[in-house]
Amino acid sequence: MQKNVIVTGGNGFLGRHVVAELRGRGATRVLTPAKAEYDLCYADHVHRLLDDHDPDLVIHLAAAVGGIGANQKNPGRFFYENAVMGLNLLEAARKFEVPKVVTIGTVCSYPKFAKVPFVEDDLWNGYPEETNAPYGLAKKMVMVMCRAYREQYGCDFVHLVMANLYGPGDDFDLETSHTIPALIRKMIAAKESSATEIEVWGTGTPSREFLYAADAAEGIVTAAEQYDSSEPVNLGTGREVTIKELAGMIRAATGFEGEFRWNPERPDGQPRRALDTSRAREAFGFVATTSLEDGLAKTVEWYLANRG
Repeated sequence: MQKNVIVTGGNGFLGRHVVAELRGRGATRVLTPAKAEYDLCYADHVHRLLDDHDPDLVIHLAAAVGGIGANQKNPGRFFYENAVMGLNLLEAARKFEVPKVVTIGTVCSYPKFAKVPFVEDDLWNGYPEETNAPYGLAKKMVMVMCRAYREQYGCDFVHLVMANLYGPGDDFDLETSHTIPALIRKMIAAKESSATEIEVWGTGTPSREFLYAADAAEGIVTAAEQYDSSEPVNLGTGREVTIKELAGMIRAATGFEGEFRWNPERPDGQPRRALDTSRAREAFGFVATTSLEDGLAKTVEWYLANRG
């Protein structure tokens, strides 16, 4: 309760859920630094952040991220910013002897044709899916640095690999959003305008795994408390659904009664995604508790209450 905790990206989508989880467990000294004051792309800013606040724990969530469209438009920026923020933070944490750092990775780091479900030991068995590769590889470099610094310097740095996240507070901007918020926004707009169809990217055949953000926050904070190893850990549900199945579930949650016009000229992304979540369960007892149906209903409810 009395530890100083820094949550980078703490004012973002996942960050707000992690801060709520920390405070729900009694943490009273949680800092969520703003980019305007501490830009993690600059080493001197990171040094100043740690010097100013002397953290006992850093949870590194800050990221340059978006859906397939955003990744296609920003491959260079997504690679550079995600890599350099992580590298700057871990090097500064080593110098300032921060007792623990939790870094957050992505399912995009897995090889394009990895065996499903994805097991952590398979992270290096191929190249990631091309549209997300720069982002996924940048996060993987942070994972490598966590292991290297643990081996050479004894740093307590751990790396968690996230399934696709969704939930209240997600990004619903169609230019940058991921699949679930984009489909929710499109279907509600279509329902309210009495449109008879919406466009959905791709063919609908790829599969994904979706983790409710509040569940992800629970896993992250539990790992911060209990996990101490160089081995990366998947956080997810282990449930694989196709995009066609997902679209049908969102149709039910929104009440949209129209049709889907699939656009195969838009990219499908990785063919399949689903995580083996046994390591998280065995290492620190994490099991996601929110079903996709319930999470979608809560996300739709939040969007209706909070849209601009």
